[in-house]
Amino acid sequence: QVQLVESGGGLVQPGGSLRLSCVASGSRFSIDAMGWYRQAPGKEREVVAAITAGGSTKYANSVKGRFTISRDNAKNTVYLQMNDLKPEDTAVYNCNAIPPTGGAMYSWGEGTLVTVSS
Repeated sequence: QVQLVESGGGLVQPGGSLRLSCVASGSRFSIDAMGWYRQAPGKEREVVAAITAGGSTKYANSVKGRFTISRDNAKNTVYLQMNDLKPEDTAVYNCNAIPPTGGAMYSWGEGTLVTVSS
C-alpha cells in the first residue's frame, strides 16, 4: 500500500515562497514519474509540475519560472519550491506518481494547503 504524505503548506503573502515536500512510502519511487497537483476551491485538480525518474521536468504555464520540482530518490521524497507566490496559487497541493497514460497512480494523500493572501 502506497502512502503519500505532503507537508510544507501554510499562509504566505503575495511574492513569498514556500517549499513543499512529499514522502512516498511503499512505492517504486525511484522509477516512477512524480507530479505535484493542486486543486483550488471550485476548480478541478490540475498538474502543476512533473519530474521523470531521470530528472526531466515539465511545468504548467501558470507556474513556469516560479516553481521548481525536484526529487531525492534516496529519501523517496519529491519537493516543490514555490517562489513569487500569487493569490491564484491558493489551493490544496498533492503529489502522486504519474502513470504513462496520465492521471494519477495511487490514492491521494491529505495534501497540504497553501494560502496566498495579504
